[in-house]
Amino acid sequence: QVQLVESGGGLVQAGGSLSLSCATSGRSFINYAVYWFRQAPGKEREFVAGISWNSMTTNYADSVKGRFTISRDNDKKAVNLQMSSLKLEDTAVYYCATERLGSGGSRDPGVFDDWGQGTQVTVSS
Repeated sequence: QVQLVESGGGLVQAGGSLSLSCATSGRSFINYAVYWFRQAPGKEREFVAGISWNSMTTNYADSVKGRFTISRDNDKKAVNLQMSSLKLEDTAVYYCATERLGSGGSRDPGVFDDWGQGTQVTVSS
């Protein structure tokens, strides 16, 4: 079982930026697609972004397209989510997930077995 660790969350004003990181203990992200999901209070977990196993493809939810960027940091063996122009509705706990040889396009959180503890992002007005 892989252990995923999300970090980088915090409190930021609307319009600001924040960078999240997803790291894994044990195996690396080589040959794995990596995804970011989020869950706001009272809402279901939803897809945010995904990067394919070979980093050739990225996918984004319409709500974050143009504002968020997912990327791999091979040196740090992590996958980052750079968030800018943050909005109040971006407030949520953010989680990462992995998929072996995945395309980066899996948007159903139900297909993933391993989740980290998440990192809280709070956007204030």
